[in-house]
Amino acid sequence: MSMQYRTPSRLGRPLSAIGQGCWQIGADWGDVSDESANAVLDAALEAGVTFFDTADVYGDGRSERLVGVMSERAAAVTGAAAPLFVATKASRRADPFAPESFTEENLRSWVERSRQNLATDTLDLVQLHCPPPAIYRENRVFDVLDALADEKKIAAWGVSVETCEEALISLEREHLASIQIVLNPFRLKPFDKVVPLAREKGVAIIARVPLASGLLTGKFSASTTFAANDHRSFNRHGEAFDQGETFAGVDYETGLQAVARLEQALDGAMALPEATLRWILDQDGVTSAIPGASSATQAQRNAAAGSEPTAEQRQVLDRFDTAIRETYDALLRESIHPRW
Repeated sequence: MSMQYRTPSRLGRPLSAIGQGCWQIGADWGDVSDESANAVLDAALEAGVTFFDTADVYGDGRSERLVGVMSERAAAVTGAAAPLFVATKASRRADPFAPESFTEENLRSWVERSRQNLATDTLDLVQLHCPPPAIYRENRVFDVLDALADEKKIAAWGVSVETCEEALISLEREHLASIQIVLNPFRLKPFDKVVPLAREKGVAIIARVPLASGLLTGKFSASTTFAANDHRSFNRHGEAFDQGETFAGVDYETGLQAVARLEQALDGAMALPEATLRWILDQDGVTSAIPGASSATQAQRNAAAGSEPTAEQRQVLDRFDTAIRETYDALLRESIHPRW
């Protein structure tokens, strides 16, 4: 079964339905060696993944550099000139709480640094990386992105947001090509307004944190521990950055209860991570999901969920959809829906 590829009109380039999230190979997920990181990237390539999402702050550029080297060897790995699409993010090198840090000089320097790290003249996609809320209403930042596109330093620009409100404000902009937003069975609010409007406008929807930082793999328990340099240890309550980046903002114990309900609904017919990724991609308007991976095997399994579902798999997904919505209403809506 082969990977699906989707081409939103504003982006104008095909993305693999499963992309490879590259935060995990940069930092904040425990120690990851270059060897392990390269194994993940190569396994994703071999499985049909052509969309790789990174950021300039993941390991202070380490993730970008690894992806840049991967791009150079992609033809050898895939056996052909792979139509790779590499997205990066900029702006978290600034003070995230200081809109005044978002100057033209800084934006240009961040983009230039990413061009060097990724070894490319034109970046496929640059996304503002969860900037302060005030930025979304200011023309000056977006004017700089438009200028960079005119100069062919970037091919397109988008936003990576924390909240649905930020996404809706961004959708007012004519040249917005993509929205990256936390979207999974624990985060249903984007389906109320954001995803339908993006679909209408031809804007790509990139589902980040699709497996809720691993909670939706079904492999965690109340006794699971994480390394001290893993955000699942140090950011459970938003100590370092937005709480929604860690377990999709869900209280860990509540998340385990929700996972148990979802696994019960699947009853072994499909593995939870596969069902989760397939369910996300089955939602009208979603372009791609970008799970991370800590091993080549995990990257391959994630990629397998990017194929078109069979009739039998679709029956399982229908049952899973009912369980997701019932679980969300019972355990999560009250704490998650108003906040993000």
